[in-house]
Amino acid sequence: MSDPVGKLPSELDQLPDRDTEETAEWAASLDAVAKAAGTRRAEYLLRRTLQHAEAAGLALPKLLETDYVNTIPTSAEPEFPGDMEMEAKITAWNRWNAAAMVTRGSKYGVGGHIATFASAAWLYETGFQHFFRGKEADGSGDQLYIQGHASPGIYARAFLDGRVSEQQLDNFRQESGGNGLPSYPHPRRLPWLWEFPTVSMGLGPLSAIYQARFNRYLQNRNIKDTANSHVWAFLGDGEMDEPESTAALALASREQLDNLTFVINCNLQRLDGPVRANFRVVQELEAQFRGAGWNVIKSLWGSAWDELFQLDTTGALVRRLREVPDAQFQTYATRDVAYIRQHFFGANAELVQLAGVLSDAKIAECFHSSRGGHEPRKVYAAYKAALEHKGAPTVILAQTVKGYTLGAGFESKNANHQMKKLTIDEFKDMRDLLGLPIPDSAFADGVVPYGHPGANSPEVQYLNERRAALGGPAPARKVKHVALPAPADRSFAPLIKGSGKQEMATTMAFVRLVKDLMRDKETGKRWVPIVPDEARTFGMESLFPSAGIYSPLGQTYEPVDRDQLMYYKEAKDGQILNEGITEAGAMADFIAACTSYATHGEPMIPFYIFYSMFGWQRTADQMWQLADQLGKGFIVGATAGRTTLTGEGLQHADGHSHLIASTNPASLNYDPAFAYEIAVIVKDGLRRMYGEKPEDVFYYLTVYNEPKVQPAMPEGVEEGILKGLYRFNEASSLESAPAADAPKIQLMASGTAIHWALEAQQLLAADWNVAADVWSATSWGELRREALECDEALLRGEVRTPYVTRALEGVTSPVLAVSDWMRQVPDQISQWVEQDWTSLGTDGFGLSDTREGARRHFGVDAQSIVVAALAQLARRGEVPASAIKEARERYGL
Repeated sequence: MSDPVGKLPSELDQLPDRDTEETAEWAASLDAVAKAAGTRRAEYLLRRTLQHAEAAGLALPKLLETDYVNTIPTSAEPEFPGDMEMEAKITAWNRWNAAAMVTRGSKYGVGGHIATFASAAWLYETGFQHFFRGKEADGSGDQLYIQGHASPGIYARAFLDGRVSEQQLDNFRQESGGNGLPSYPHPRRLPWLWEFPTVSMGLGPLSAIYQARFNRYLQNRNIKDTANSHVWAFLGDGEMDEPESTAALALASREQLDNLTFVINCNLQRLDGPVRANFRVVQELEAQFRGAGWNVIKSLWGSAWDELFQLDTTGALVRRLREVPDAQFQTYATRDVAYIRQHFFGANAELVQLAGVLSDAKIAECFHSSRGGHEPRKVYAAYKAALEHKGAPTVILAQTVKGYTLGAGFESKNANHQMKKLTIDEFKDMRDLLGLPIPDSAFADGVVPYGHPGANSPEVQYLNERRAALGGPAPARKVKHVALPAPADRSFAPLIKGSGKQEMATTMAFVRLVKDLMRDKETGKRWVPIVPDEARTFGMESLFPSAGIYSPLGQTYEPVDRDQLMYYKEAKDGQILNEGITEAGAMADFIAACTSYATHGEPMIPFYIFYSMFGWQRTADQMWQLADQLGKGFIVGATAGRTTLTGEGLQHADGHSHLIASTNPASLNYDPAFAYEIAVIVKDGLRRMYGEKPEDVFYYLTVYNEPKVQPAMPEGVEEGILKGLYRFNEASSLESAPAADAPKIQLMASGTAIHWALEAQQLLAADWNVAADVWSATSWGELRREALECDEALLRGEVRTPYVTRALEGVTSPVLAVSDWMRQVPDQISQWVEQDWTSLGTDGFGLSDTREGARRHFGVDAQSIVVAALAQLARRGEVPASAIKEARERYGL
């Protein structure tokens, strides 16, 4: 058989054909079918053959798209185990109260979303009644990532089961007076209900993948049996546009996370209109997930479509569904039957013939409301199949109508995301549709009432029985505090005593400390080192052979460096999470580990170390997610500062992360200068986050890659280290100390800038007879936090003096602050410094140069500090103005 003209070569042309005659027969058969029965029949046979091959386990590329029909046909659906009539009543009450609470709140202008839960109600209710395991069952229960805009429906269900009061429903989005409900899933605002904050779109699916992965991590490390925990992530089809939503799909399939299910509510609408106006988002998502190795289940059409598919003997209906774009199908859901007959069925003669035997009522039912996501039997079948599938995660693509049951004014309208209320007449129509026993007299003064069948009603009894069988209420967040013992002091001792004559960067000091802490018999196993690749850059390769890099497969190869002391060791029970080049993925790992104390009752001590520039700047949204989820752990910005890694240039030169970090109320931000400061901060962090009275905070430390001799810790500085400021070195301690009546200045520095300040102290004394004391400002942020608390106390009539003011009490000389950060970082505390204040910093873009060249460029090197100090003193008349020019010329500035 000759090749078709113009045929491109393929990989098959490179493989030997051991039976060319048989190959030719298969090709001839296909040609014959195409000629006799048409190309559509040939296409059908090929698809069925590939599907059969896939089911048989043959190593063939998967079909990325299947027909636009349900994966599970009606004939294959399992028996529905519940009382469908009773569950319909429960769902009706929840639909009603979700819409009522948002409408009632609209008079206060607080807004809310109605249409999302209206479309997804059965997706949630079927799970709550039959699948979602609660916290009171064995293990940790399931983890539920609720779509943020569906939160009114979850509150409505909590109202039905007695966990939320009517007053709380009326305080939806009105929290400041107390007893209110937050707008979206916010664990920090409602910590007994919500586990995961999800409304920052895209972060929910990303976090769900890494949560499922972390569950396996705990299991493989024999810390917690998580075999019965399943992660469910509820998402919108529009949300899948966010790059984070699909960023880790390959990881989930690669690690065979069959403890994970995505449920994507495909109502074909995003916030402003159709998701894929000219295309089909369901088919696109199917191809994307199948290509990434996921199991895909489509639940698109309700049972009303069964008759249509049975009549479709030619495949014309399926082909038409495959070609109609989303926006057009959305239009069908809002138009009359005559329009549908003309524009959908009128596409070809076969469809016209099919429509001829269909009643108007059947067509209206199919196109206006009958969707797989609205039928509990079909949702149940999809969920059951997802749990039974092994070896890969599952995504369920469930089609719904956005605004379903809210009336013609809401359903499938482009604007329904912004529509916040129904009229009384619309509520009455909804009541009739749902069959709720709410009389007209209940609508007093034009206010829609809440509905409840009663605490002892059959509906509530059924709901409670189902939840009891599944392990208690859901969603729910339960924390049973487990205090971790403090590590032995010997782990901190090497940093406290200093490095002697040996130079050591603070990045290495932190890694050495953690390495010692990981050996602690009590808490060592609870440390979770997390790094987005480049662990060797931070000196962490010594952890590879001892702690191991986590891999669910272990190590299936012989590493190229196996004969070296610090070889690359992967292990099923490995402790290190080395994520490759993904800060977002590493941060999602960190969040899962930071919240394990609540999710699994197992406190873990994660530290996430990264190139400083690629932390807060790149993943600040996830830092907020971490704070909202009440996470605890250590974030370490290594190679910090704008001038310490300057050979890397602009993109790696971080001078602003501390400024971004200062915006997060849960983040305790430190910029330690010396190794002993790191020891004190980490020790106190372990106490505050994991001790007897744990706080819902996390720590951000910046460490540097500049080797320096690390001094021993002076006596009595612990309080200052933790509060953010202490006097490290006085001018009087210098060998050539200035005269007693010499002009004085206070040099305040953080991080690596302390070394520039110490050099400037020497120059000021030797060249200008100026006495400079050097202060270590370990945390500009903590100084500001405490000062703000003092200001707030003053409003309550309580007079408190900020620590920074007290620390400088009695100092009459001016203060000059310097750091490797923008001036705004130290300037955070200026209003509470009573002395004359000025600052130096690395404002502007970074650049490639030597450290010395970059510091001279930004004006923060020792010589620049001297000139700035002289200028400050000259303004006060304490040194002659000519000293400024003389100093500039002397130092070549």
